[in-house]
Amino acid sequence: MDIVLLGPPGSGKGTQANALIAARGMVQLSTGDMLRDARNSGTALGKRVAAIMDAGELVTDEIVNSLIGEKLASGDGFGFIFDGFPRTLAQADALSHLLEEHGRKLDAVIELVIDPEELVARIENRVSCPNCGAVYNLRAAPPVRDGYCDYCPDARLVKRGDDNAESLKTRLLEYYRKTSPLIGYYYKSGALARVDGDKNVESVSAEIAEILDRISK
Repeated sequence: MDIVLLGPPGSGKGTQANALIAARGMVQLSTGDMLRDARNSGTALGKRVAAIMDAGELVTDEIVNSLIGEKLASGDGFGFIFDGFPRTLAQADALSHLLEEHGRKLDAVIELVIDPEELVARIENRVSCPNCGAVYNLRAAPPVRDGYCDYCPDARLVKRGDDNAESLKTRLLEYYRKTSPLIGYYYKSGALARVDGDKNVESVSAEIAEILDRISK
């Protein structure tokens, strides 16, 4: 089963992806992670990615599509979770073609719908581990030991410089301008399912699980 997680910054996509990985053995395909892995791989494609990123330029859709194609060809896990891709209608079309080339299809697009005020509260309370990347919410899902990662006991949690209300407004504007058209695109295809992202983590996970169980029957 292959799915897309849609939602604005801070809506909980990463948290729900981790839950699906643990519960279903799925593989998360995050464009940010793939680009970092490619940069460090030493391959010809990785060297292209490194050169572009070092120059401060945006990586082209062509390169992102190539990276996703490589992951699809590997056939790892029991399905893929696309997080951060697609972001545009052109990328949505590209993903459809890539899946078809590898004998796969998009089974569901889960949109996490969340109130903007809740987003601000989440972003302002979000911290992460500089070692493993684990994300915590000091209000809703704090670490076991205050200020330290649950998985890297010696790592102090840090706050991203752009995790504030003003930066969030800019990121939300970019998200809604480029990504919101995907909601209509996937609604028309019948793949879209909407989940109330304002609920707690466990309730959102349960809703997503119910959707995927229904589809897989």
